[in-house]
This record gives sequence, C-alpha cells and structure tokens, in this order.
Amino acid sequence: MTTAPTAAPVPLTYGAPISLETAKKVMAAAEAEAEKNKWPMAIAIVDSGGHLVMLHRLDNTQIASARVCEEKARTALEFRRPTRALEDMLAAGGAGLKVLTFGMNVGEGGIPIVVDGKVIGAIGLSGMAAHQDTAVAMAGIAALAK
Repeated sequence: MTTAPTAAPVPLTYGAPISLETAKKVMAAAEAEAEKNKWPMAIAIVDSGGHLVMLHRLDNTQIASARVCEEKARTALEFRRPTRALEDMLAAGGAGLKVLTFGMNVGEGGIPIVVDGKVIGAIGLSGMAAHQDTAVAMAGIAALAK
C-alpha cells in the first residue's frame, strides 16, 4: 500500500505594509510588557517591504540591541516565520546551516505580524534572554486582537 505524500503547507503571502497606527499599537503593547518586567530592550517594527517603521531602545538597553532587534524583525519578515524556527533549523545542522549564508539573524525574538492571513510586517526584540525577547514580541502582536 502506498500513500500520497503530504503537501507542504502553503506559505503566508505578503500584504500591504503595516500602517503607522498599527505599528504604534504593537509597539505600545511591547513596551508596556518590557517595562512591566523591568527588562531593558530594543524593539523594532518593519513593514512588509522590510523597511523600518519604528525603533525604540528603552533606557539602559545595550546599544547593540538596536541593530540586533532590527535584524531579527527583517529575518522574520523575509522568511515569513519566527526566527525561533530558523534557530531550531540551525541547531539541527545539515541543511539548516545554509541559513548562515544569507546574513540573517536567526536568534529567537523575531515574529512576523500577520493580519487576515497576510504578513504586513514583523517585530524584533533584543536585550534579554531569547524567551523574554519572544514574550515581549508576542505581547505586542497580541494587542492586534484587542
């Protein structure tokens, strides 16, 4: 007996760029989460074309985090998936190592912003441990459901 191969999931498509109003909403929620936890972080939001819309570096955040968070946001956008997925691929070795040749930041903390099934931008965080970066990014995205 043979079985048909399962089809790969259809990738998300890109949508219109995130509006400034929507980016402000995401940024405000992410900042609030970081400040609530007293986590010095940098937060970047890029639009669906990969252009920086907003960048906030909270007080006492290491300077390098401003560049790193923007790289994480662009990587999440360009690959249309959380940077954690790419980090996992890299950790598995083999084909995952090819990701390094693209000059992307595969550290956890970049998340695509998806509205109505379309990627309208991405958010990237840097400054704390990887899971904390992701938690703040997710808090920002959760503001869109409100």
